[in-house]
Amino acid sequence: MTLRFQRANFLVSSIERALPFYQDVLGFSLAFVKEPRETSYSHQVFGLDTDRPIGFATLSAPTQERVMALTEVPGLAAQKAPRRSTIVIEVEDVDGVIARAKTHGFKVFPEERLLTHDGRVGREVGLLDGDGNLTVIYHIDQPAPR
Repeated sequence: MTLRFQRANFLVSSIERALPFYQDVLGFSLAFVKEPRETSYSHQVFGLDTDRPIGFATLSAPTQERVMALTEVPGLAAQKAPRRSTIVIEVEDVDGVIARAKTHGFKVFPEERLLTHDGRVGREVGLLDGDGNLTVIYHIDQPAPR
């Protein structure tokens, strides 16, 4: 059996307003944008109002093409707690991502010490985009003990 993870997908109220978080803060690049459509499979699977057209965009990481998607739902209310999903991204420069997020006015949660299942030690920080979607960034600073 073959299994290949294609991408994560967040609902956002505006692709244009979401891009500063995903591009400027996290470092994704815009792969492509589909213009809003009246009908889409996303209407059905996300349980969206079929009276509203929805847009779609994919984002690429430096080493992974189209690994993130944004589905645009105009008028979407910001996600409230409890949050039901997240993406988790390893970054090289935790402090730089935090600084960029704060510069853009995005919510940054207090940093935590990360201890992995195999004893590696690092840092992890939660961030919210403008629609309340959660991203957790992390970096491993110490290898596993031998």
